[in-house]
Amino acid sequence: MEQAAPSWWETRWFAIVAILASCVPLLWPALPPLIDLPGHVGRFRVMLGTDTDVLGQWYHFQWRLIGNLGVDLLVAGIAPWIGLEPAVKLITIAIVTLSAAGILWIAREIHGRATPFALFALPLIYNYAFHFGFLNFALAMALALNGFALWLRLGRLGRTHLRAALFVPLALLVWGAHIMGWGVLGLMVFGAELALQRQKGSRWSAAAMRAALACLPLALPLLPMLLWRPDGGGGITERFFSPRKISWLAAFLRDRWWLFDFGAAALLWGLIYRSARDRRYGQAAPMVAACLVLLVAFVLIPYKLFGSAYADMRLAPFILLCALLAIRVDRIGARERQWLAIAGLAFFAARTAGTTISFWLYDREYARQLAALDHIPRGARVVSFVGEHCIEPWGLGRLNHLPAMGLVRRAAFSNDQWELAGSALLTVNVPAMGGFAIDPSEMVLAEPCEGKKDLITIDQSLRSFPRDAFDYVWLIAPPAFDARLLAGTTRVWQDGGSALYKIDRNRLSAGARPH
Repeated sequence: MEQAAPSWWETRWFAIVAILASCVPLLWPALPPLIDLPGHVGRFRVMLGTDTDVLGQWYHFQWRLIGNLGVDLLVAGIAPWIGLEPAVKLITIAIVTLSAAGILWIAREIHGRATPFALFALPLIYNYAFHFGFLNFALAMALALNGFALWLRLGRLGRTHLRAALFVPLALLVWGAHIMGWGVLGLMVFGAELALQRQKGSRWSAAAMRAALACLPLALPLLPMLLWRPDGGGGITERFFSPRKISWLAAFLRDRWWLFDFGAAALLWGLIYRSARDRRYGQAAPMVAACLVLLVAFVLIPYKLFGSAYADMRLAPFILLCALLAIRVDRIGARERQWLAIAGLAFFAARTAGTTISFWLYDREYARQLAALDHIPRGARVVSFVGEHCIEPWGLGRLNHLPAMGLVRRAAFSNDQWELAGSALLTVNVPAMGGFAIDPSEMVLAEPCEGKKDLITIDQSLRSFPRDAFDYVWLIAPPAFDARLLAGTTRVWQDGGSALYKIDRNRLSAGARPH
C-alpha cells in the first residue's frame, strides 16, 4: 500500500524553515540578553589571554577537566578568528538551531513523521534556564536531544553494535559540555530502553536490568568524574525537595510578561492532559517512559547541585517536551491533525514573536546602560552595584552581570565574577578588595531580605567597600540610596538612576569619606 504524501508540517522544507525561525529572537541583539551571559563572556575574555598585561593582575584562568566546558571550548576555538562577542552570539544561535533540530528529529524517530505537537514543543527551547544564561547546560541539552534521536534511530535500524561504539565518545562529548546534559541523556535512554523491553514482554526487573546494560556505552564519563570531585563551600549540594519545584512546572517559559508566559505554560499542560484523556490519541511508550524517568529525577534532584543553583528547575521544560513528543496522532482524522498543526504553528509563531520583542527591549536596555563604558579607561578597577529585588518580579531583569562587559570591552576589573569550589576555571585574587572582589557583591538591595541573606543593601555597600582598591563606582538601576555615601567621588556619566562615579584620590586623602 502506497504511503500518503506528507502533510506540510511533516516535510523537510518545513523542518528547515522552523529550525531557522527558532533563531529569530537572537538575530538583532549584539549580545544575547541572558542573565548570566555577560559574566560568562567576561570569563572568556580572561580565558583568551588577550589582555593579560592588565587582567593578569586580578584574574587567573586554568583549564581543568570538568563537566562544564562546552561553550568555553567553542569560544576558545572560534573567537580568535571572528572576535569574542560575535563568537558568543554565533554559538548561542547554533545551540538554538541544534535544539530545534533535535526536537523534530526525535518526533520523526518516534512517530515516523513530525507531529503537530512537535510545533508546540519548539518554544520550549527558550525556557527559564536558557533565559538565565546557563549556556553550557543549553549546549549539552541540545547535544543530548540529538544524541537521543540518534540512539532511537540506530536502535530502530538494528545497529546496536554501531550505536554502542558511537556513544562511548559521544557520551564524553555531552558530559564535557555539561554534566547535567549527560545525565538527562542517560535518563531518557534508560526510560526508552525500559519501555522497549517491556513491549517485548520482559518483566519489570529483567527490563530494568537490560535497559541498564544498554546504557553502559554512556558510562565513560564516570572515569573523569572520579578525578573531578567538587568540594568546599562553593560546591555544596543542598535543598532537597524544595517547595519551589511546583512553581518550576508552571514557570518554565518565564521571561517578561506574566500572562503571556504562564498562559503558554497552561496551554501546554492542557494539551498533555487532553491527549491523555482522549483515547484516540495514544502515547508512544518510549517517550512516556523517558518523561516519567525525568519526572522522578526532577523530584529527587536538589535545588543546588555541586554549587550550581536551579539544578531541578532546569529539568522542568524537558519533562514537558518529552510528554508532548509522546502524543500520537495516527488514529485521529486528517482534518483534526490539520487544525492541530495550524494551532501549533500559531503557538510557535506567537512565542517566537514575543521572545523577539522581549529580547529587543532587553537589548535597548543593555545599550543604554553600557554607554557608561565610554567613560571607563582601559584597566580601571570598577566596583559595580546593580539593584536587586526582595520579591522578584515575573519579568526577569537581565542586568545582574552586565558589569562584566567592562571586563570584556575595557579590560577593567569587575566584581561580578563567580567562583565555584571544585569546578572553577577562573579565580579572582585581589585581597585589597575583600568581599567586594567577587559575585554576589555586585547585587544590592534597598532593604535586607529574609530570602537573600547573601546580599546587603546599597547603603551598606557604598559605606563599606574599600575605596582605595577601586577607581570607579558603577551604579546600574540601583535602589534609592543616601547620596552622602558617594562623598569623595565625581559623577562622570548618568542615565536615569544609573550613573558612573570616579573616585577622587585627592578628596579622599582630604577626609571626604562616607560616614
